[in-house]
Amino acid sequence: MFDVIIIGGGVIGCSIARFLSRYDRKVCVLERSTDICEGTSKANSGIVHGGYDARTGSMKAKLNLRGSEMMEELSQRLSFAYKRNGSLVLLRRGQDEAGLRTLFDRGIANGVKDLRIIGQSEIREMEPNINEDVVKALYVHTGAIVDPFMLTAAMAENAAVNGVEFRLETEVKDIKKDGAGYVLVTGKGDISTKYVINAAGVYADRIHAMVSSTPMSIRAVRGQYCLFDKEVGDLVKHTLFQLPGEKGKGVLVTPTVHGNCMAGPTAEVTDDREGTNTTSEGLSYVLNTGAMSVLQIPGRKIITSFAGLRAKEAGGDFIIKFADDAGNFMDVAGIESPGLSAAPAIGEYVAQLMQEKDPAKEKSDFTDTRMGIPSVTLASDDERQKLIEHDPAFANVICRCELVTEAEIIEAIRRPVGARTVDAVKRRVRAGMGRCQGGFCSPKVVNILARELGVDPTEIKKANKGSEILAGLNKELDGSGSIPNGGDE
Repeated sequence: MFDVIIIGGGVIGCSIARFLSRYDRKVCVLERSTDICEGTSKANSGIVHGGYDARTGSMKAKLNLRGSEMMEELSQRLSFAYKRNGSLVLLRRGQDEAGLRTLFDRGIANGVKDLRIIGQSEIREMEPNINEDVVKALYVHTGAIVDPFMLTAAMAENAAVNGVEFRLETEVKDIKKDGAGYVLVTGKGDISTKYVINAAGVYADRIHAMVSSTPMSIRAVRGQYCLFDKEVGDLVKHTLFQLPGEKGKGVLVTPTVHGNCMAGPTAEVTDDREGTNTTSEGLSYVLNTGAMSVLQIPGRKIITSFAGLRAKEAGGDFIIKFADDAGNFMDVAGIESPGLSAAPAIGEYVAQLMQEKDPAKEKSDFTDTRMGIPSVTLASDDERQKLIEHDPAFANVICRCELVTEAEIIEAIRRPVGARTVDAVKRRVRAGMGRCQGGFCSPKVVNILARELGVDPTEIKKANKGSEILAGLNKELDGSGSIPNGGDE
């Protein structure tokens, strides 16, 4: 019997888990995928928005601002990549300056600090590659970029260290009322709990409908992105937005915390809640629209493209409250942009609501920090030498593109809520994130996973069920994962 079950292991569910773990409660996160952060949270812009865009007084505006204010300190405590690079909202020749002024006024009303409207000369000084049609911009000093997955993983690991249980590959099929609490019917048996927190992303309305007759409508909106090689990672220094339209914030061009450049997303309403495929039309739109912000979009330097789904609720604002007709059931739904920016504040707010509803004692031994996985790429020469002296596996490079070693991959697997798939390793330590996109390192990652998990290599999956990489082996491997007699892999 749990005190709280959180449905959904994305950035919102993991943030809630982390903040709830401060209190003396038995908490569990249920996630239907093989890993955390497999849904909306894994495929987004990685932007920490300043908070100028959301309607003043809305839940989005309040939690965006608070989340942005929390993010830098949280990155230091939980050791994930964060960079305050600032952002620019661009006004092109022929556009109405009133739109830019509206964003400025709204940002001031929302409490955003250090906002300025700047002219052509200052824009070009800040961004030499800006499109010549850009004449003014809203400069948002507090804008930042973050690694979305590592933010999620860091909060999940910290929650797990503080006692939260994570059950992966556990899909909720139904929810039944049981006295003051609930019984969750899952593919792995029934689970009892006093409280349920619904953080199920694009499926939040379906989870809500299991217990409540109050209408909730979630539409999935697909966003397609292009990721460029690090060779052109300095195309822009700031995150470049275009004036928002009816479909949202539009196509942005931004650096990433890992030295790449990225453009996107599209905004395509879809009935397919699993529809994360890209299309030639969508990617062409990203490139053509992105070219309105910078002089030349380096289409020949794309190393991968991807798409994510965001959960758009009909009312247009975050829903964070206990359901009116279902006691002890809380919805945290409709968390579209700026959901990533607001995630820490959402976790904090949900923990406050829980304390108001059913106070629990704060733990005296709560651990609010987490050490990241050592990175050979980021280490100095002296630091690398010390890592290798501590563990020679830090000298065994597995991913050449991103300079990821065997020791880092092993650490990713052995951590709380650790990696169990090739994609899970990829997102934790970037093995396979580089120019060759895993062409060199994937077989080696499969062997390390199989060895560490004590399973046959044919059981190792790329991601979810059905994505097994190997159908069988045409040569026998020795116990170390190497092919005897110097054979080729």
